[in-house]
Amino acid sequence: MADGQADVAEAPVCLTGAGMLRGAKDMLFALVSVVLFAMAFGVAARGAGLDGWATVLMSGVAFAGASQFAALELMTSPVPWIPLLAVVFAVNARHILMGAALCPWFGRLPFAQRLLPAYLMTDINWAQAIQAYDRGERDLGHLVGSGLLLWVTWLAGTGLGAALVDAVTIDLERLAIDLVFLLFFVCMLTGLRRGRSDDVAWLVAGGTALLAWHVLPAHWHVLAGAVAGGVAGLVHHERRP
Repeated sequence: MADGQADVAEAPVCLTGAGMLRGAKDMLFALVSVVLFAMAFGVAARGAGLDGWATVLMSGVAFAGASQFAALELMTSPVPWIPLLAVVFAVNARHILMGAALCPWFGRLPFAQRLLPAYLMTDINWAQAIQAYDRGERDLGHLVGSGLLLWVTWLAGTGLGAALVDAVTIDLERLAIDLVFLLFFVCMLTGLRRGRSDDVAWLVAGGTALLAWHVLPAHWHVLAGAVAGGVAGLVHHERRP
């Protein structure tokens, strides 16, 4: 490793206002999509019987778009808590591997200081954080700033959707907002690709997820694909000379 690269790798982790501003600025391009997605959740939650305040509270506490939609499917009376918790875990389990990928950055911090960045981590700003780390970013504020901006935007969009539900009829399937996020993340992965070594893990993850989608209960394909891809990437990395 060159001296300059070694200096970057060993640079101390910090959290500054300047870093938060950089993270927020890097996330500006995604806000329109986040608002639309959050509005769709607000409308769907009201349609599932949640009050407006409960809808916004759910977004503020959970801050997990995909699993919030999944949870709505199980919002019955009485609430089936075990299936609901299992589905939410399956959808969010990918964050375990995503957090592990950031360990070189945050692993040197005390546990308590990792909690806020972990809570604010989403698919979008995780991908941005990986790119920033590769550029030499070591300011924890980058992830915190982008996450806080996404959190505020998610709450605002949820509240707007919940407030307009009586005046506007939204066909979520026709809008295909979930497809917008899928295409966005594919574009982000393209920028993160380091070479053929990544292709193996991605192919294994995608193939496993497709197979699991047909044979496992709803949403568990997310966990299956994430675990299979992570294991494949680890094995391939260990076999490299």
